[in-house]
Amino acid sequence: EAQVYTVALTDLQSTWNNVRHHTDEISSDRLLVRRGQAFNITLYFRNRGFQPGLDNIIFVAETGPLPDLSNGTRALFSLTGRHGPSPWIASLETNGASSLEVSLCAPPVAAVGRYLLKVHIDSFQRSVTAYQLGEFILLFNPWCPEDSVYLDSEPQRQEYVVNDYGFIYQGNKNWIRPCPWNYGQFEENIIDICLELLDKSLNFQTDPATDCALRGSPVYISRVVCAMINSNDDSGVLNGNWSENYLDGVNPAEWTGSVAILKQWHATGCQPVRYGQCWVFAAIMCTVMRCLGIPTRVITNFDSGHDTDGNLIIDEYYDSTGRILENKKKDSVWNFHVWNECWMARKDLPPGYGGWQVLDATPQETSNGLYCCGPASVRAIKEGEVELNYDTAFAFSMVNADCMSWLVYGGKEQKIHRDTNTVGNFISTKSIQSDERDDITENYKYLEGSPQERQVFLKALQKLKAGRSEDPHQADSQHSTPEPRSGDGLWSLHTPSLRPSDIVHVSLKFQLLDPPHMGQDIRFVLLALNMSLQFKDLKVNLSAQSLLHDGSPLPPFWQDTAFITLSPEEAKTHSCRIPYSQYSQYLSTDKLIRISALGEEKSSPEKILVDKIITLAYPGIIINVSGPGAPGNLILSTQIMHENPLGLFYTWMKSLKQRKHH
Repeated sequence: EAQVYTVALTDLQSTWNNVRHHTDEISSDRLLVRRGQAFNITLYFRNRGFQPGLDNIIFVAETGPLPDLSNGTRALFSLTGRHGPSPWIASLETNGASSLEVSLCAPPVAAVGRYLLKVHIDSFQRSVTAYQLGEFILLFNPWCPEDSVYLDSEPQRQEYVVNDYGFIYQGNKNWIRPCPWNYGQFEENIIDICLELLDKSLNFQTDPATDCALRGSPVYISRVVCAMINSNDDSGVLNGNWSENYLDGVNPAEWTGSVAILKQWHATGCQPVRYGQCWVFAAIMCTVMRCLGIPTRVITNFDSGHDTDGNLIIDEYYDSTGRILENKKKDSVWNFHVWNECWMARKDLPPGYGGWQVLDATPQETSNGLYCCGPASVRAIKEGEVELNYDTAFAFSMVNADCMSWLVYGGKEQKIHRDTNTVGNFISTKSIQSDERDDITENYKYLEGSPQERQVFLKALQKLKAGRSEDPHQADSQHSTPEPRSGDGLWSLHTPSLRPSDIVHVSLKFQLLDPPHMGQDIRFVLLALNMSLQFKDLKVNLSAQSLLHDGSPLPPFWQDTAFITLSPEEAKTHSCRIPYSQYSQYLSTDKLIRISALGEEKSSPEKILVDKIITLAYPGIIINVSGPGAPGNLILSTQIMHENPLGLFYTWMKSLKQRKHH
């Protein structure tokens, strides 16, 4: 009688497999593998070894709380192939006297997540014996050509999957500053927190079986993660706060990495962390997506449009003093806005729209009832294909909406000016394997002001109008686009708008006299130019007010009125000065000041509007490190010099223990 054939021990070869699968930075003790790529395990048997003609070994891989063969969350695959076809593959590597090394491979479309690996052994037609071999985590595989997140560039894979630090660009288009960020996607427990995030989603809570079955799709996963980064609909990671009041949490500007935020969310039973703004939402999403294996980068758009009603117009309202008013429509232009791009195929779209996809986790508008945005194909945005899933029209408006300025007086609204060039500047991301900034604006739109750019804009408008005509309720994934009111309709956008200066033949322009620095007075001039052959008498109301990061205005703290008489073709300047003592107490965290001028000429009812956003800069920090010292000396002397903008200058010395860079 044949000896009993039983499994005594299993070696998942975690250390070796993880190196091959580019997951060794996550762990060397736990098995983490990527789909579409083989990994080896060794089975050790009691009594005897494997006999191919007599023994049948069937492996079982299961994920989710309700594994099922029909939806792909349970797979049975035989070493000998006798069990029938399966997308999972098992093949014999080495057959020893009492051991068996086997190569296993998940299909490149398998659902990602935690898996339980089992084996069923059928020997000499005895009853089948089942063993649990262990657990492993399956991730997306940008190294596998058959995976829908495949990226055909090793430098790009290293940057967008493996690199755990980067720079997020902030400021404004005239003062772009890189802010370092530690993504930390390979830090201890981060992979577990990422998988916990998937399990806390409304999709999983509502229908866990279907949710797990869909986790093979990067499109699906990206939408789930995007909704879970904010906490507007669920127990997501971050609470957003743009109020300037952070007493019961952390000022978003103080975060420098993702790990502390994710670990706090986990440690508090998945209570949202306070607080985040757009760059924090995007940084957390970058960490999660890179950890799961989807190539991801962080994108900053300067002068970013937020179009709340989907007509590709950002409406801004001013009073007769030139003060910008709180927008009743909630449209706004953010001095910068940050989102993500994730790399994936888009088999749900026509050919050619795969590659980089916009995903925006900042809670701005809903998509399919949840606060998430995307994935929207970057190429579709550039070409004005705003009807394509998901939220492409909203993403288009962030980079290429037009701005309409309105004067509010006596209960009426008068259109002052339409600007086609303001929105979407210096779209930036960190360069590949470099700390430099990469400008990718051309990926999103044709050259601003070019005929091709205007054609795409009108094409997008036509598609939105057609979409509303076909489906007035528009209950799909795209943001709603209600009919605009009189004076702000699609009808007015097919012909060029006349600028007020074209009517009154006068132009106004602000010019700074000094670089604006914190602690110093702001000095600037208003330049008025008469382009006609007639005399012009102007009354100009000037105003200054602080802006929040999202474009929301604070009450004005400075106003002035200028009366300017211009001879034919004459230019004059009006000098202005805002003392530090006058603006210091009104500054927001972002140190943004908007100066506006609203001019009117006695002989014309038309108005002239000009504005400028000023960012106050801090003085730099100079760091001098002396050393290294004698061999064995682990002490470095560091001198840090910083100029107080109020006039005090100080230096200090600090000894720092030399640390090995990791």
